[in-house]
Amino acid sequence: MPSVPEPEIAERLVPEDLLEAWSLLVPEDRIESFQALPRPEAEDLFLSLSARDQAELLRALPAPERRSWIRLLAPDDAADLVQEIPQDEREEILSLLDDATRKDVNGLLAYAEDDAGGLMNPRYVRVRPDMSVDEAITYLRRQAPERVGAFHYAYALDPEQRLRGVVSFRRLLAARPEQRVQEVMQTDLITVPEAMDQEDVSRLFATYRLAAFPVVDAERRMKGVVTLDDIVDVVREEATEDIQKMGGTAALDAPYFRIGIGDMIKKRAGWLAVLFIGETLTATAMGYFEAEIARAVVLALFVPLVISSGGNSGSQATTLIIRAMALGEVKLRDWWHVIRREFLSGLGLGCILAVIGIARILLWQALFHAYGTHYFLVALTVAFSLIGVVLWGTLVGSMLPFLLRRIGADPASASAPFVATLVDVTGLILYFTMAKVLLAGKLL
Repeated sequence: MPSVPEPEIAERLVPEDLLEAWSLLVPEDRIESFQALPRPEAEDLFLSLSARDQAELLRALPAPERRSWIRLLAPDDAADLVQEIPQDEREEILSLLDDATRKDVNGLLAYAEDDAGGLMNPRYVRVRPDMSVDEAITYLRRQAPERVGAFHYAYALDPEQRLRGVVSFRRLLAARPEQRVQEVMQTDLITVPEAMDQEDVSRLFATYRLAAFPVVDAERRMKGVVTLDDIVDVVREEATEDIQKMGGTAALDAPYFRIGIGDMIKKRAGWLAVLFIGETLTATAMGYFEAEIARAVVLALFVPLVISSGGNSGSQATTLIIRAMALGEVKLRDWWHVIRREFLSGLGLGCILAVIGIARILLWQALFHAYGTHYFLVALTVAFSLIGVVLWGTLVGSMLPFLLRRIGADPASASAPFVATLVDVTGLILYFTMAKVLLAGKLL
């Protein structure tokens, strides 16, 4: 009987290629390719997948195989996986864990997903302050097999499990064997409250450049550690969510190719409808100035130029401020400093565009006589309108994130399309008002 060849896709893809192509494969090909890999390579692949992909793969595997795969994960990673499992299936998955890990995972699931407590690993290396360095090293060597993933620092705890100090492995090895841990440990500590938001935790890593932070409760009892590995995915998810919101869509909760067309439409339709309704106000404003447009058709030629410049400047400002807020560079109390800077920036940018606008109109007039005898007044109208619209767009774009933060909303919701739509309407009003002032008695 001829032997059955291994799945074709597994022959084409080594684990690294399979990981890269994972999101493009249909579920049947994923499970077939995964099962065709040798166990060590399959383990590496499984540990490299996101929690969502791990959960989907685990649910697709035969029930007898699931236990060995979920037990590869540290408690914090297992908790992330369980959160991706439908509620009615979680108990079955939790039952596959050993008692100690299941207790740890249930403890982590009690925290909000975005809190430090939900990110931390409850398994960490602990010592007593009164231990000798030699005793501590021997004790740590016994803990290493099950806590190797959290092996950055040793945490000195008192009998009530309160954090008293931290010592790096390097410092322990460099100390004299007879010294006490309390003599070499660092007591000036930076700790993370268990309810701290994950964005604030990521800022701590960016500021202090440490490999891990201890997580403590209100009584300073040690609960776990958040490591740099834990925060990498958080930073990527937060940045992705902010970018999607700034683009005028709801945050996607799965990779692009994993979102169904119906869900994609739902994610994008809300903001698009709001923006469309907002743009209808532009038509209303155009209708209000219909008489001016009829008497001076040349004004209509520059409407897209003026309003798009205001929208672009507003989009620039809101993007800069949202990112500065996300990085912690700008706080709510800094609004007055920001508005002064953006006023000067908007004024300067408006003047630059005004000069370009005047030059363009004068050049076209010289070459094609396109704008009639009052071309210079038209050029001044466009120039002053550009200064006003760009200044206004910059101020609106910079202040809207502050307003949203003040009312408790996500500043990233101040999407660039929303700011552009808002400035379009006000830009039209400013442009035609300027035309009425400068062209009265001439074209109007």
